[in-house]
Amino acid sequence: MTPESHLPDYSLQSRLLIAFSVLLFVFLGFTGIVLDRAFRNSIEAGAADRLQDKIYLILAAVEEDAGEFYFLEDLQEPRFSVLNSGLYGFISQSSLGELWRSESARTFELPDSQVFRQRVAVGDSLFSRLPGELGEEYFQLSYGILWEDGISEYSFSVVENAAPYYSEISNFRNSLWSWLGGVAFLLLLIQFFLMRWGLSPLHRMAIDLKKIESGNQDKLEGSYPRELRGVADNLNLLIETERKQQSRYRTTLGDLAHSLKTPLAVVAGILPKINFNSTADVNQQLEQVNNQLERMNQIVTYQLQRAVQSTDASSLAKQVNVTRAVEKVVDALTKVYADKSIELHKELDKSVIFNGDERDLIEVLGNVLDNAFKYGSRHIQLRVAKITDRSRGLEIVVEDDGPGIPDDKQEYVLQRGARADTLVQGQGIGLAVVTDIVSSYSGDISVGRSKLGGARIRIAFKSP
Repeated sequence: MTPESHLPDYSLQSRLLIAFSVLLFVFLGFTGIVLDRAFRNSIEAGAADRLQDKIYLILAAVEEDAGEFYFLEDLQEPRFSVLNSGLYGFISQSSLGELWRSESARTFELPDSQVFRQRVAVGDSLFSRLPGELGEEYFQLSYGILWEDGISEYSFSVVENAAPYYSEISNFRNSLWSWLGGVAFLLLLIQFFLMRWGLSPLHRMAIDLKKIESGNQDKLEGSYPRELRGVADNLNLLIETERKQQSRYRTTLGDLAHSLKTPLAVVAGILPKINFNSTADVNQQLEQVNNQLERMNQIVTYQLQRAVQSTDASSLAKQVNVTRAVEKVVDALTKVYADKSIELHKELDKSVIFNGDERDLIEVLGNVLDNAFKYGSRHIQLRVAKITDRSRGLEIVVEDDGPGIPDDKQEYVLQRGARADTLVQGQGIGLAVVTDIVSSYSGDISVGRSKLGGARIRIAFKSP
């Protein structure tokens, strides 16, 4: 069992949705905290401004005589006169402590008795938060002044219950998080549908692959986005390569079966005729059997190599000198058909290079030239040259003066098992094998009538 098999099933869309959701909540969370802090600071700044105004009201109405403070008129803020109204006024001195308090603060006490002994510089304001006896919280603003005598320094302080301000902050906070929660839900919903739309090509690709697997479709079709186009093309190439490979296996098995028929028939014909009374005859016949077995071994080896060869010939491409390959094949065939006294005329461009497997080139040359030697009477012409048109590449032309191939059978002989002359021993797969090899290199093969009177085989390999 592979390590990947232990991994739980997961969805790419779910992973992206979770990642974006975390990012969204973090962003909105920080946004909410910043807005909440900004609103709280704004409320406290507003409270400080209002308390400053209340201090100015006390300053406008207060008078002092021998250290005693009194008011010539009522304060314009009525809450200073209402007991426990939540707004309290004080006058203090750092050395003496509290000197005066408003009517509203008659029963008001703060836990910290040193609050009014703090010295505030003349012209400065000090804003602070104070805890109350029952857990309340208060805002305090103290303002330092220099009295008219130019000597005495006093602190005018106003204390206000912070509950109304915090209630306003709480209402804002509830409203803020409610709206941010609604916005987050809406954005998640939009994000979900946008993600489904954005990932729909992947979903469509998965459906197409299922159709290909079930046999309802041959390849990935339709238009895919630019990011998936390369993946789709590579998958189509992989599918096509696999199908070609399967076709190659089937073709190889057919070629192998056809190729083994003749040597098996020869062996089957020799074995009943072995004369064990004559040592010379036995040795000769066993040698023939051994030759056929060697031939079968070569056939099996080659066809197995052909079966595993990639259909993309460029992946195995090597530069092969065509002239040397031609000489190798011609030398072998000249010995085999020495009794026919064939005159071979060669036109070879020694600079021509074949980009591919040398065994494929020799198989092509061997089959085509073997047919020329087999069916030709006296003359064979072989020409190897470069192709000079746009396609470029290599051209091989073999002509003989034999009976030739009728016009109506020139395409037929390129098919597997087809033979124009059924009287000559053979399996009818030689040109079919050549066609397969040439096709694997994206080349062309054609059959025509030679000026010598026989067949003309032209093979063209395009330059990679």
